Amino acid sequence: MRLSDILKPQNIRVAIPAASKLDVINELVSVLAANGEVADPKKVLESVLERESTRTTGIGNGLAIPHGKSQGTDHLVMAIGKPEKPIDFHSIDGRPVTIVWMLISPPDQSGMHIKALAAISRLMTSDKFRFAMNGAETADDLFEIVRKQETGA
Repeated sequence: MRLSDILKPQNIRVAIPAASKLDVINELVSVLAANGEVADPKKVLESVLERESTRTTGIGNGLAIPHGKSQGTDHLVMAIGKPEKPIDFHSIDGRPVTIVWMLISPPDQSGMHIKALAAISRLMTSDKFRFAMNGAETADDLFEIVRKQETGA
């Protein structure tokens, strides 16, 4: 699975003026809705917040992957956000989050959902990749960093 085949540059936001994880999650759901990726943003937001309430999606190394399964979309969708300032996501390592990678899928696509989560986690284990993502100044730059990492270019 190539994340760059699912992720679209228009679903990436850099320098989000957010003060909390709720702000970032709301912004990314709004981006997906504005770009026609989700039919029911309210259901999508509810599913992500419900998942977040069970345990943090701040997985460490400055990354959070808020995600959910929702009837609000009929296909796997992704968005990436970079807050202007690091956000407290109650991460497992206690460090603030600098990259938020949102993933939403319909309830009947568990396999793709899990594969996407695994692929994101694999990419983010690279210090060089994380450093490059944190240095990206535009959505297109960030998308190219993901694409190049996946293709080995």
